[in-house]
Amino acid sequence: MLAREKTGASKLLILHKIDVELKLLKLFLRMSFDTWALPENKYIDVSERLLEIGRMLGGWINDTKDPHKSRPLV
Repeated sequence: MLAREKTGASKLLILHKIDVELKLLKLFLRMSFDTWALPENKYIDVSERLLEIGRMLGGWINDTKDPHKSRPLV
C-alpha cells in the first residue's frame, strides 16, 4: 500500500526495501527447512508462492524504473 502512494525514486526505494525483506524471508524459510522445522511439502508450497511474489515485485520495480517501456500482454 505504501508504494502505491509514492512515485519515482521514493517508490523505487520502498520497492527495493521490500525486495530485501523478501530475500530475508526466503533465507529464513530455507533455514527452517534445513533445520527440519518445516516439512518438505510446506517448504515447496511457500517457496513457490514467494517466487511468484518475487516475479511480481521484479516487474513492479522494472515498471517503476521505466514506466514507458512496453511489456507484452500475456
